[in-house]
Amino acid sequence: MSEPIRHSRSSRTGRLARFTAGFAVLLGLAGYLAVHHVTGPKGAPGCTVGSGENTYVFSPEQASNAATISAVGTTRRMPERAVTIALATALQESALRNIRHGDRDSLGLFQQRPSMGWGTPEQIMDPVYSSGRFYEGLAKVPGYSRLPLTVAAQKVQRSGFPQAYAKHEPDAALLSAALTGRSAASLNCTTSPSKDGQPGDPAKVRTELVRAFGEKAAPKGAAGGAGSAGRSGANVGGAPAVLSVPVLATTGTDAQRGWELAHWAVARADDLRIAEVAYGNKVWRASDPTGAWMTTDGDDGESGGAVRIRLAR
Repeated sequence: MSEPIRHSRSSRTGRLARFTAGFAVLLGLAGYLAVHHVTGPKGAPGCTVGSGENTYVFSPEQASNAATISAVGTTRRMPERAVTIALATALQESALRNIRHGDRDSLGLFQQRPSMGWGTPEQIMDPVYSSGRFYEGLAKVPGYSRLPLTVAAQKVQRSGFPQAYAKHEPDAALLSAALTGRSAASLNCTTSPSKDGQPGDPAKVRTELVRAFGEKAAPKGAAGGAGSAGRSGANVGGAPAVLSVPVLATTGTDAQRGWELAHWAVARADDLRIAEVAYGNKVWRASDPTGAWMTTDGDDGESGGAVRIRLAR
């Protein structure tokens, strides 16, 4: 009678082993899909800030929205801490995606509700507007810069899960250091191939700069033979448009302001078809598969001057 018993145990052990192996495969697949969903397939365009274990990886869409949130904050003369709070809030509420859905009628980067007086759906879906409304609320919180991030964010958002903001603070701090310009040449991005040969539009870049930073950030004009843009602002005659963005510090140093503008341009490079950004003696090129800043033999001073943006043609 011992043989059937041993056979029964062996069968159960075999089934358990097969179940465990199958479960491990499913876990591995789930892990792959989760990473694939967040970071995209290998070789896909994306951005990074930080280094080593202290690194945050995100998509061009997320980078563009993060840069807008930061620019709106600094244009309102909000400190870096305010930008960190705003970015952590948007990371929790929308993962830095301008989504058209949410709890009840919540919309956009900060999941603001039209029914609660945040604005119309069209306004809330505008990242510049929604960021501005968040900062308006934050500015009314006494001593917000000294409060724990979760407390400051909750006083604006009235979330049902206020402690959830805390887990995003490290990534938000990395982003704000780069996007406010305090951490120079620290935002690295790769872009998607040129969309059907679509060139960059100088008029669109100018509009986006002014919307985010105000009229003081308006480029002086196109250089390199591209000053005569067509009706749409696109390049004409095959010449690359080069926009010179003045570095006029309103807070902090000229160098910090310059890197703020330069990082904004890199973060927006994929959707604005920006091919190259240069500031001081550093240059970023969309054609470089590493997405990193390189040292050049050009200007080695970062005070004054301008950020130079060359558009795709």
